[in-house]
Order: sequence, then C-alpha cells, then structure tokens
Amino acid sequence: MIKSVFGTEELWSVLKESSSPILLYGTGDGADKILSVMERKGIKASGFFASDGFVRDRYFHDSHVMSFSEAEEKYGDFTVLVAFGSSRPEVIENVKHIASRHRLFIPDVPVCGKNLFDADFYLSNLDRIDKARKLLCDGRSVDVYDNIIKFKLSGKPEYLYFSECPEEETFSLLSGGYSAYVDLGAYIGDTVKKALSLCPSIKKVCAFEPANKPFEKLSQYCASVPCVDFTLVKACAWDKTESLEISDGGGRGSHISSSAPLSRAKTKTVVCASPDDACNFYGEKLLIKYDVEGAEEKALCGSASLIKNNDTELAVSLYHRSEDIFSLILLAHKLMPERKLCLRRLSGFPAWDINLFVSKK
Repeated sequence: MIKSVFGTEELWSVLKESSSPILLYGTGDGADKILSVMERKGIKASGFFASDGFVRDRYFHDSHVMSFSEAEEKYGDFTVLVAFGSSRPEVIENVKHIASRHRLFIPDVPVCGKNLFDADFYLSNLDRIDKARKLLCDGRSVDVYDNIIKFKLSGKPEYLYFSECPEEETFSLLSGGYSAYVDLGAYIGDTVKKALSLCPSIKKVCAFEPANKPFEKLSQYCASVPCVDFTLVKACAWDKTESLEISDGGGRGSHISSSAPLSRAKTKTVVCASPDDACNFYGEKLLIKYDVEGAEEKALCGSASLIKNNDTELAVSLYHRSEDIFSLILLAHKLMPERKLCLRRLSGFPAWDINLFVSKK
C-alpha cells in the first residue's frame, strides 16, 4: 500500500508497489546506501547504468553497468533512482532530460546517521517538525522547508527545484561587518577565502579541518593572507576534546563514522575539540559557519560560550543527518532565542546545501 503524508506519496512505498524495472543511475557509496534501504524495504533493483560516454566495461555488485542507451534498449520503460549528487548545471539538465523520458526519483539517504526520512520517521517526529517550521522568520524560509520535507519523503526532484535560491540571496540574510570568523569544516580554505572577500573587516579567523591533505592546503592558503590573525585547528569540531573515528575520503565528505550499513569508506582516528576551547574570541562581531559532516549538533553545543560572549551570527548546514532539518533549527533557537532564523537551499541534488542563517538582521 502506498503511504501518503504531508501531501505527497512516500517514495519507498511507491517503489514497493512498482511493476516496472528499477535501475540505479550511478554507482559507488550513494548507490550502496540506496541498495541497503531497498533491501530492508524488500525492493529489488534490476540493474545499474551510467551516462552515455562514461561507461568503461565495469561491474557493480556483480552486475554489468550499462550506458543509458543500453538500458533503454534492454528495458524500454523503467524507473530511475539517481544515486549520486551534483550541483553542476549540465548534470542537472541531463537528469531533467532522463526524467522527461522515464519516471525518475532522487532518494534522500542521509550522508551519515541511521535515520531514514520515510513516512514513519516523519510521523514520529511530526511535533518537532511543526515546532521548527513555526520558528522560521519569513515566507520564503517556510516554502523552502516545506518543499525539502516533501522531497525527503517522495524523492520527487520538482520539490528540489521549487526550493532553490541563488547564492546572492543567502548573503543578504546576514548583517555583515564582522571582525572575526570561525569556520568549522574549512576544507582547503575556500570558504575562508569567500568570507574574507565578502567581509574585508574580518581580522581574526579560527578554522577547523581534521583531514590531512585539506588541512595542508588550508595552512598554505592562510599563510599567504596578510593582515589577518589565523588560528588553525587540525580537529573535528565537537562538544569536547576526545578522539573519535571519521570516514576519510581525503576530501570534503569526511565525517564522524557511524555503524550505518554498507558504507565502504575507510575510517581513521582523529582528535575532536570544542570551538569554545580553541577559539579565544570575546566581544567580537562574529560569524560562525558550521559544515562538519554530521557533527553540527555537537559543534553547536561546543560553541555555546563563544556564541554568548560575542555578537554572533551563524550559518549552519542542515543536510547531513535526516533529523538536522528540524533538530538544528530547534537547537539554534534554544541557543539564540532572540535571533531570526532563515532557511535557504542552493541549486543541486539531492537535498544538499541547505543552510540555516541565524542573524539579528
């Protein structure tokens, strides 16, 4: 039976009732996570395909990876599950092209954590979902929120397109004029560079990055910037100092490891530290950015004093765990009840680049 909640049909029950072949578009960790959910739900995948021109006679889970043309020739009509993410315009257009020929979904499986945003999860958290919605300060934020919830439940890409906002719009939600900046999840320094470009008044930066190669590039970039006092922390942002395991892809997606099934990422032990301990800022006009691959809740709790002791605004990623979309809104309001909460999402799929802006503007 197909489950309908929040005005849309739940993806997994739709797939369960489907009589057409189900093909995954893409391979790798994203496909592994989708296959894991399908197995738990009793849904069978018929095969895998990649874009024409990207197939190199390879196999995935002992199945030959077809080209899109080969898939159409073999199956005719079929249901497509997109198993990767992208923000590149040409890739998004290709997905739209495939969707014009076949029924297509983009399953929302969490980057980390065990919770799947299905109908049961929605209903069990309905009270918190509604409370978070009521805290949003403008109509556009509510529209974005509603469309993201509908996407997570249904996997229908049109809800993603309805929730998109240009990057310039996000900058207007913050008041600016910062004297200090904390970057939790600084990667190679690209977001530090953007912050300094948008706000030249920043003279103090504290940046966290746990992965070896990105930290080296971050250090090189910061060493080239004059007239800014940098504190670089080779650690995961957390609520206290301790050692934990992270998945280590050597890139932006390194995150605190969990026992989530069918994750093929390698893990290693790293130091975690709280921003309160590492960032010695007091009385500053401060912006803190949180993009810490599933550790946002811990990092927010670990920067409570930093938030309190400065004139602080926040930019918080809300997409790594299924519960982030509502639980982090509730936590941010608890920490900063006097601030406005706005939600925006940049173009791309699946529902990544969802950001909560906490400001006095």
